[in-house]
Amino acid sequence: MLAVIKTGGKQYIVEPGKKIKIEKLDKKPGDEVIFNEVLLVEKNKKLEIGAPKLPVKVTGKVLEQGKHKKIIVFKFKAKKRYKKKQGHRQPYTQVEITKIG
Repeated sequence: MLAVIKTGGKQYIVEPGKKIKIEKLDKKPGDEVIFNEVLLVEKNKKLEIGAPKLPVKVTGKVLEQGKHKKIIVFKFKAKKRYKKKQGHRQPYTQVEITKIG
């Protein structure tokens, strides 16, 4: 059984037991998360496609809050003596999917 959920402006293919890193949620490790925006569900080789959502809930458990690796943002304008170097670390929430349906 798998599903496609939408959270943080992105879509994720999930199944029970899978761990995903999503945009940061204001939850503590050990809390339960419910995803209401379910776009597709596959069950017994039958697809249910929402228009736009399905009345199914996907639950998960928050494992950790963290930050991704640092990326470098470098801006440069030729012949203008303009350079700007910046770093960025995107925060995330790691969630383990526990139940679909």
